[in-house]
Amino acid sequence: MTHGNLAVFALDASRDFGTAVARAMGATLEAHEEREFEDGEHKSRPLASVRDRDVYVLHSLHADARQGVNDKLVRLLLFLGALKDASAGRVTAVVPYLAYARKDRKSKPRDPVSTRYVAQLFEAIGTDCVVTMDVHNLAAFQNAFRCRSENLEANLLFVGHFAGRIGAADVVVVAPDAGGIKRAEDFRRRLAEALGRSVPMAFAEKHRSSGVVSGEAMVGDVSGRVAIIVDDLISGGTTVARTARACRARGARQVHVAATHGLFSPGAGATLAQAAIDDIVVTDTVSAARVADADLARRITWVSAAPLFAEAIARLHRGGSLVELGGG
Repeated sequence: MTHGNLAVFALDASRDFGTAVARAMGATLEAHEEREFEDGEHKSRPLASVRDRDVYVLHSLHADARQGVNDKLVRLLLFLGALKDASAGRVTAVVPYLAYARKDRKSKPRDPVSTRYVAQLFEAIGTDCVVTMDVHNLAAFQNAFRCRSENLEANLLFVGHFAGRIGAADVVVVAPDAGGIKRAEDFRRRLAEALGRSVPMAFAEKHRSSGVVSGEAMVGDVSGRVAIIVDDLISGGTTVARTARACRARGARQVHVAATHGLFSPGAGATLAQAAIDDIVVTDTVSAARVADADLARRITWVSAAPLFAEAIARLHRGGSLVELGGG
């Protein structure tokens, strides 16, 4: 069922990505205003009527040179609230990278469950649906939200990127830890279908305690093969670097990394440079402007997620299914 006519907004910090999504839809972004105040407060409002319209707001919640994660989150929530107060028919937050999704459980006594708290903020403001891509823990994400939630999958994009480049080479898909096995298995299955032949899988041991990553064992054969490490994000780079070194030590001919979100925290370039990685493929859910290391930037291939989000918005607007895109 269609909910009124379509309106797509992108807050200023995500305007480039929002413009790409709108272009892929054959649409244009609706006008809005963001105003800064001297004391650090701000306001934002739509400049087009949204009464009874089906409204989508694009905003990726990662820090950049101008705004931190918390500032971006508050700006998005206030804008969503303004849309609800302006009588929008349905409001969907399209959040390519969702902040606080990694803190989805209590790993130590009295820990916060930040994913659930963020979900409650979206619900309190009246958000009807939240769309994101490759959250860290899909089950935790789905359980945290009481409003509709959809998780798109970058594996669709990565298979398209790698299938035409692998050719007849022996390839193996590698999960960097036990928690990533399901994501890597989905990529392996899709890649095997695209190549028309069997593709094996391996996974690495990983333990994390107080921010220190350890574990050297690997299950599966990577010797003489092209290894593709699949993960949801790269921040400091320690997880994929450790996995890449393990692949090289066991005879992998090439090592490629495919990660949905390229956060690339300070120091990631040096960490990844020591791991003999041939290339790193990420989507544009996180701005390329975060990569300050020129050597690292030259090793990254950016795959646009805009067409996938455009298709998701179009299907949601028509009342269609997102199953093929990873959603429910």
